[in-house]
Amino acid sequence: MTEITRREQQFFVDVAEILKTGRAAAYRAINSAMVETYWQMGRRIVEEEQCGKERAEYGDYLMVNLSRYLGETFGKGFSVANLWNFRQFYLKFPVFDEFSTHCVGNLRWTNIRLIMRLDNADERNYYLKEASEQDWSSRALERNIKSGYYQRLLSSQSPKATVAPDGTPAKPNPSGFIKDPYVLEFLDVPEDLSGKETVMEQALVNDLQKFLLELGKGFSFVARQMRISTETSHFYIDLVFYNYLLKCFVIIDLKTSKLTHQDIGQMDMYVRMFDELKRGEDDNPTLGILLCADKDETIVRYSFLRESQQIFASKYQTVLPTEEELAAMIEKENRK
Repeated sequence: MTEITRREQQFFVDVAEILKTGRAAAYRAINSAMVETYWQMGRRIVEEEQCGKERAEYGDYLMVNLSRYLGETFGKGFSVANLWNFRQFYLKFPVFDEFSTHCVGNLRWTNIRLIMRLDNADERNYYLKEASEQDWSSRALERNIKSGYYQRLLSSQSPKATVAPDGTPAKPNPSGFIKDPYVLEFLDVPEDLSGKETVMEQALVNDLQKFLLELGKGFSFVARQMRISTETSHFYIDLVFYNYLLKCFVIIDLKTSKLTHQDIGQMDMYVRMFDELKRGEDDNPTLGILLCADKDETIVRYSFLRESQQIFASKYQTVLPTEEELAAMIEKENRK
């Protein structure tokens, strides 16, 4: 057998990459065309319904007969349920160009079906953009919707300027990347982990991919139990990440009990030390997240956490909240 040279190997890789890129482009084009086709079908269904609106049962009659006709003409894939989905797609996004502006990439139809069931337009647009940009699978998207990803992120945000005082674009607002609470239902741990920070830390590392998804955009894992040292002492930070969008390190201190003022003081020290010892010249100031099982709102209110742009306290829970529980949590955060 003839030995393959390096040049030939690189040639094979180049051709394979061309084929891979071409197939991906073809898939995106086909997917985009089909999504627009479903929208067009939905619009036509609604138009026909409006023509026959004097008959209350006209919609059901129309769908059953249309499904039968399309099935006989084109084969499977046009069940009554699918036709109702096309109709709902058009009703939720009556202007296709506006829908497209929120989809910066190639969004799968399975994801669109999940998103269009949401009532809030801003929430729909958020998930369209994020699912497209982050290439979320339908399972990841469904999990984020059920856990109230958008509402939790929104409830923790503070007003932010788009332009700095000197007229230059403002830096990304850290609060826009912090959630409260964090939902960690994917961890195989008991609800009560009091005094077991190591167990919690190990569980997060074991499910690092899901934890990164819950943390949000731009996070990459750096280290666990990172040591920072002074001339006389050593300190260990539970988890260290870097966010390439914020261009800064994010350090996390795990507390499996209620947050105390000592915990806040310790995190303040960690952030200051990290900025001095680890932060690069081009990095923005380090962010610290105190991830705790509970927090005393009086301590939060009267500590420097209230005004801090570098240190945040967020609760976590290891059980997926119900819609009612999620609404209550978010309402509580918004009242602060």
